[in-house]
Amino acid sequence: MTWEAWFTLGIILFQMGMLISTRTGPDVILLGGVTLLLVFNVLTPDEALGGLANEGMVTVGVLYVVVAGLRETGGIGWLVEKCLGRPRSTLAAQARLMPPVIAMSAFLNNTPVVAMLIPAVKEWAKNYRLPVSQLLIPLSYASILGGVCTLIGTSTNLVVYGLLLKSGFPELHMFEITRVGLPVAVLGFFYILLFGRKWLPNREPAFTALSDPREYTVEMIVEPDSPLDGKSIEEAGLRNLTGMFLIEVEREGRILPAVSPQERLKINDRLVFCGIVESVVDLQRIRGLKPATNQVFKLDSPRPDRCLIETVVSSSCALVGRTIRDGRFRNQYNAVVIAVARHGKRIHKKIGDIILQPGDTLLLEAHPSFLEQQKNSRDFYLISRVEDSHPLRHERSFIAMGILAGMVVCVTFGWLSMLKAAMLAAGLMLITQCCKVSTARRSVDWQVLMVIAASFALGNALEKSGLAHTVGHGLISLAGNSPWISLALVYLVTILFTELITNNAAAVLVFPIAMSTARDLGVNFMPFAVVIMMAASASFATPIGYQTNLMVYGPGGYHFTDYMKIGIPLGILVGVTVIGLTPLCWPF
Repeated sequence: MTWEAWFTLGIILFQMGMLISTRTGPDVILLGGVTLLLVFNVLTPDEALGGLANEGMVTVGVLYVVVAGLRETGGIGWLVEKCLGRPRSTLAAQARLMPPVIAMSAFLNNTPVVAMLIPAVKEWAKNYRLPVSQLLIPLSYASILGGVCTLIGTSTNLVVYGLLLKSGFPELHMFEITRVGLPVAVLGFFYILLFGRKWLPNREPAFTALSDPREYTVEMIVEPDSPLDGKSIEEAGLRNLTGMFLIEVEREGRILPAVSPQERLKINDRLVFCGIVESVVDLQRIRGLKPATNQVFKLDSPRPDRCLIETVVSSSCALVGRTIRDGRFRNQYNAVVIAVARHGKRIHKKIGDIILQPGDTLLLEAHPSFLEQQKNSRDFYLISRVEDSHPLRHERSFIAMGILAGMVVCVTFGWLSMLKAAMLAAGLMLITQCCKVSTARRSVDWQVLMVIAASFALGNALEKSGLAHTVGHGLISLAGNSPWISLALVYLVTILFTELITNNAAAVLVFPIAMSTARDLGVNFMPFAVVIMMAASASFATPIGYQTNLMVYGPGGYHFTDYMKIGIPLGILVGVTVIGLTPLCWPF
């Protein structure tokens, strides 16, 4: 091997060790390796930075904007309710989540499926107090397993198909590889159900009901034409809010204490909750509920432009000793009191009837300019903004869902490429104001994008230095004259390259090596081609081998070893299944 190949191998091994043994961000580690390859002239600047212009990476970035539009309009919540249901355990949640993901990924690119569902699954897990760390890896793996079921399930399948046509092989129909892909998907599904709870990390969410001593009392009303009308408390999702519980329901002047989960909601029901600020934010975003005070609809600024603000009443505040209503709080501060917390005590009064005391913590709905206007005020001790607390644009949810459906249809029927469809959808989200430009900018996960770009650069280094060709030929030469062993080694080499570089690059690198091997053995090449399709997508052991694994890495709070623990046995199971079934469907 050349010194460039040895240097590249050393960089990759060092990076693998860093990813496994430290908690340094993967973007820092991978970009550091790319920098060294660039400085020592293993890669040119164009090769090192080429990943930044890669269509797949740009598509992922644009899809974050599409997802932001869904989130800002409440479309994510709709997807959760309609598609995922109400699980009673982590096992039930995994069983509900994976089948629709497998089905969608069989006909759609895996990346947008996972991009759309990550925030939905996070919200779902939070609402039902499930560990999101036991759901996001199954989400990624399910998309991978679904992708191998059809010819259009992943871009890798289409890349290999294109190479087959270029080499003079006959056309394949869409479900040609389903004979192998479907058994693989079914086995992978049951494997995750059986071993997921044991081998997936069980990490608690960032906050719990006990982590915040401020317990707010907040009142909401069931709106006219609310989708919650006629639903039970449990069906409406009001029983599983983390850090919040329903104290009572006021209906036509009557108080219903100790409300049963089966109690049916009615229009104009006044619901009294008690809980932490994060749950108040969640409550504000439930479609069909509105704050019990009409004052929020009298503020000058539009609701989507507002946010929630926490502030502590000082002893010098002129409203101390007066009720919120009598003090005309809204008129004086251009802000509305949504909830009140008082030294951990529950306040059994309507918001407007609460008499303010020094030290009361108020949760306000106001324009962000309130922070600047009141920062030097003697009326309040402390003022802080609650992050990501602006009201959702529920009235635009159907627009956002229509844009999403249009994007899916355009890609499914081949009218537009994934990149073009995603860019058009993102633009429409902004034009229709489903998502503000500032929100769109904040929604992009630059860490994921940098890791993807760096992965492409490392793939270029493997190929350019000759390391990939040397390793591939070296391993396959060990097979001798056995087509079965050769097939197994082709699978091994492909999956090794997939974990280290990218799935498409792995397929392109191994294809000519496998074709030469089949020709030397005098056997049918089709089993080798199908094995390459399967292996190039079967990236389960590392987060850097497949885009969807990278996308769930941060949101799931995973470590590098989490993928190895559950992914290596799954990779072995998939490999044995593929190598055993493929020659039966396409004989040597």
